[in-house]
Amino acid sequence: MKEAELRRLLAANLLCAGSIVLTALVPALFLDGFSVLGTHLTWLCICSVCVSVLNVTLCLILKPSPSSKRSSLSNKISRFLKCCIYFFMSCILFHAIIVLYGAPLIESVTETFLFAVLLSTFTTLQCLCLLGPNIQAWIRVFSRNGAMSIWENSLQITTTCSILGGWFGAFPIPLDWDRPWQVWPISCSLGATFGYMAGLIIAPLWIHWNRKQLTYKSR
Repeated sequence: MKEAELRRLLAANLLCAGSIVLTALVPALFLDGFSVLGTHLTWLCICSVCVSVLNVTLCLILKPSPSSKRSSLSNKISRFLKCCIYFFMSCILFHAIIVLYGAPLIESVTETFLFAVLLSTFTTLQCLCLLGPNIQAWIRVFSRNGAMSIWENSLQITTTCSILGGWFGAFPIPLDWDRPWQVWPISCSLGATFGYMAGLIIAPLWIHWNRKQLTYKSR
């Protein structure tokens, strides 16, 4: 394992984590009354857009999984459209799963969908940036010992942490504490965000700690 590649991963992950912190601080300078809790839906939109733009930019600059073939313009356009469709389908799927887990079906539709968009940004978008619209590659990466690079190991960890964070974030909602952050979907989206940030930090540390055991083979 090349130390330079691990440093690139660490830098990229720290940039992503830092961008989330900035989405909670910078908009307050331009939007009156902005706060993560008080204007939560606005923050959800800003956070999703910023993380998406940064992830796509880092993917284009760092090229963690460069293609061995030169694609024509039509292939690139087709790939881009497929990625957009996959991302939208992921938002719909997450929305349906969240409703099945107890979110309001008719009430708070906007809140639920924006939470689904946030989850898709933390999970599906990363898969699309790293693996493209290739379901078989997704299945391989999330299978046992399926990662073929440190970037795919990081993808496994951040995706798992994001979903677990959103799930654990639902636990305080039924409690009668009457806290502002218990309003749907604040605790869940904050849980997913903290889980994603934790995954970004844990991934390079875990890879560094286990670098001698990690071996990647081409398939």
